[in-house]
Formats: sequence, structure tokens, C-alpha cells
Amino acid sequence: MDINFDLAVLNGRVFTHAGLKTIDVWIKDGKVLALGGSHRADEKIDAMGMLVLPGAIDAHVHFREPGQDYKEDWLSGSLSAAAGGVTAVVDQPNTDPKTLDARSFEMKLDLARNRSVVDFCINGGPGRIEELAGAGAAAIGEIFTYEHSDEELKIVLEEIRKAGMLATVHAEDGSVVREKTEPLKSSHDPQVYSMARPALAEAKAIEKVLAWSDRLHICHLSTGLGLSLVRSAKMSGKEASCEVALHHLLFNTKDYRQQGTFLKMNPPLRGQADCDALWAGLRDGTIDALASDHAPHLPEEKRDDIWDAPAGVPGVETMLPMMLFSVRRNLISLERLVDATAVKPARIFGLAGKGTIEPGRDADLVIVDTKNVRKINADHLHSRADWTPYEGKEAIFPQMTLVRGTVVYDGDLNVSPGFGRFQRMQRVL
Repeated sequence: MDINFDLAVLNGRVFTHAGLKTIDVWIKDGKVLALGGSHRADEKIDAMGMLVLPGAIDAHVHFREPGQDYKEDWLSGSLSAAAGGVTAVVDQPNTDPKTLDARSFEMKLDLARNRSVVDFCINGGPGRIEELAGAGAAAIGEIFTYEHSDEELKIVLEEIRKAGMLATVHAEDGSVVREKTEPLKSSHDPQVYSMARPALAEAKAIEKVLAWSDRLHICHLSTGLGLSLVRSAKMSGKEASCEVALHHLLFNTKDYRQQGTFLKMNPPLRGQADCDALWAGLRDGTIDALASDHAPHLPEEKRDDIWDAPAGVPGVETMLPMMLFSVRRNLISLERLVDATAVKPARIFGLAGKGTIEPGRDADLVIVDTKNVRKINADHLHSRADWTPYEGKEAIFPQMTLVRGTVVYDGDLNVSPGFGRFQRMQRVL
């Protein structure tokens, strides 16, 4: 092959479709063009002793722009992503204004094109679905089931089906949440929040949407009961996928004692039995993908009363590093982690050029020194949230993150705002 390559990543242990191999990665025009062989390249990166992994695709982030850029914006959020080994993100539609039509979609797209340093997709909300499909949003959601009546949900899911799009669902049944919340409102112990949004709420919502849709994705699964329903749907042939967020794996209701309202999130924390079930589901592949549900709020907001504090925690920068440390602890295999953070998200969200290291794919790479374990410190993170629920926990952060063959982050940001590209989602059959 008589080609002068732009970049070679040499001597690393590369995660290929055949597993880990010590092989050189040759990159041209932003894509992997060859694996192995002896070629020429203008620039070289020596990855001796390191892992070279596909960049993570975080299919669930809230970058808050437009409308709440004091919490996060496309630059700070995407920089956090790059520093954590995430090379592409899927932003959710609950900004201000909400992304419900072509105009609001284009507004957000313009912001992202000018500020993001990683590649990105933008979900639309349950509004003018045909308009959103034409604008480039191939997924609708996350759809907050508790904000809709059953009849409204049925109509939305049918419109999504007709448009040939994927429905992504935040599954908590509104009737259950309202019934359980009312008698608890006089209590201000943070633990009551999990009681107000019990496992039954998730299960009931999942049962409904599985009955009403032939193709859907369940966001941030949080209970063993919900997991069982998804597993049964898959076994019956339903085209259903799901994700789990790191916080539902690593925290349980006992952690309210230490972090209080800072751990308020939707769905809420569960018991240890649910955490164990989710780990098992992630390991065996029933849970397809890992996502951060990065939902930043400022510390002064999170200190509010449990009923008034906003729900959500930051996590895009710490998701992959903490899971790489989980691999080191033998909690999950590297193969399953790569599958859950790259291969499956690319397949579910139709990102045909991403998710694996192979010729023809985008050269989205994460170079990792597995010996470089350090404790998480919010002062060293990049989100405007300025705090993390994972403070002091051990993690393995990337040495270098490449997007389309360009080093975006190596301890410093190496590209200009707007380097990231909009990715139109295509269904992968």
C-alpha cells in the first residue's frame, strides 16, 4: 500500500473485532485505513504499553445549551467528554427552548457546530416529529413518560413509528409517582425521594411502552424488575434496547446518608439488590449500553430541599475512567465494556462510521495507560457543575483522546471550539 498516512499509532495493544492485538493503526483523512503493516506517516504516536480503544459514545448527555449555559455549554460539556475518552455524544432535548421542532433543532445545532470539540448527535423531543426527522434527529427522546397521559404516549409512539425513528424512553409512570409522592411530601429526608418513585413506577411504564411500540430504547434502567421486563421483551423478539447509567451501578439508597440531595436523580437511587441485578444485566449483555446521563447542576442548587433540588448528576468525564477501573477490579470484562460504550451505542443510534477500530471507520481512539490509576478530584474536571458525586473514587483516565484522527485532548485541549461534527443517525440493520 503506497500511501503516505497522516498519522500512525504504533506499538499499542489495540482492541479490534478479534480482541486485543499488538498492531499499528494507520490513519488517513480522519479514518482508519490500515491495521498492521509497514507504512509511512507524517506523524506518529508511540502507544507502547498502552491500550488503544474505540472512543466511547455517550448516548445520553444534557449539555444544557441553549437556556442554562451557566450549568454547562457545548464547549465545557464536550471538553469534559474528550477528557474522559468520549468521542461522540447524543444530547437530549429538554433544554430551553425544548428541541421540539425544526427551528429549535437548528438553534441547538448551530450552537453545537460552533462549540463542540467532539462529534455529536441531537435528539428531538415529542413535538413536530416529521420536522425533526427532516432536520436530522433520528431519535425522539428521552420521552418523560410521567409528563404524558397514556393516550398522549400512544399517539407519540405511533408518530415516531410512522416517521421511521427510534423512541428513547425515560420510564417512570406518572400515576404511580403522584400516588406515592403525596403522602411523603411532609418528610424531607432525602431517602423518601426513592420511595416516591418506586421500582413499580419504572416497571409499569416499561410494560406500557413495550406494548405500544415495536422499536424503542429504554434510558437509564434502574431496577431489576425493569431489567426482567426488557429481557423478556428481547426474548420474545421485540426490537428493544436499554442503557444503564454509572450512578445506578455504583450508588444505592444508603449513599443518601453521605451525599444527601446531591444524589437526587430521576430515576432515583435503588437498593443494593437492584445495583447487583444491573451489574449482572450489563455483564451478560441484556443491558446493551452504558451512558452517563450527564445532568449538571450547580452545588448551590443541589443543596436545596429534596423536593426542590434539581434532579441529576454530572458524569460524562468520569464514566469511562471509572469503568476502566472496574475492569481492573474484574467487575466487568474489557470486551463487554467496549461493547457497551462503543459498539452497541453506534449500532443502536445508527452511527455507521463509529464504534470499532477497523479500516473505513472514523479514527476515534482512546489511548489508556492502565497503570495510571488516580483518585477523582472535581478541581481537575472540566464541567461547569464544579462538583462530582465520584469525588475520591479511583479511576483510569485516558492519556489521549483522538476524534477522527486528531488529538483532541492529551491533558490539554488541542483543537478549536467547533471541531466536532454533527452526525446524522442512520439505522443499522
